[in-house]
Amino acid sequence: QVQLVESGGASVQPGGSLRLSCAASGDGVNCMAWFRQAPGKEREGVAAIYTGSGVTFYANAVKGRFTISHDNANKTLHLQMNDLKPEDTATYYCAADRFDRQAILTVSTLSPSSYKYWGQGAQVTVSS
Repeated sequence: QVQLVESGGASVQPGGSLRLSCAASGDGVNCMAWFRQAPGKEREGVAAIYTGSGVTFYANAVKGRFTISHDNANKTLHLQMNDLKPEDTATYYCAADRFDRQAILTVSTLSPSSYKYWGQGAQVTVSS
């Protein structure tokens, strides 16, 4: 069983920066991701990373502004968010799962349905 706990959510002004963290307990995952969900909208993928290789994936809306990283020693996932915009306001969720060699070829790393384990969410509000 894997448990995920997010931290770092806050209110920030447009153009500001924020760093989210997700502490993982348990073993057996090789891919971790960040998703977000704004009120009245579907949950959407933000960024994902294969923890072994470091290969990353980003949604177009955050490319060049957000950076996903994973601290293997501490089993902690991070999301550095720069140049934040009001449309980035959402609850951000950490997700994780293990994909075997065959699944890696076809899995959509930014699709919520690909992940088994989820954190409780952290609120990020971007407003002046």
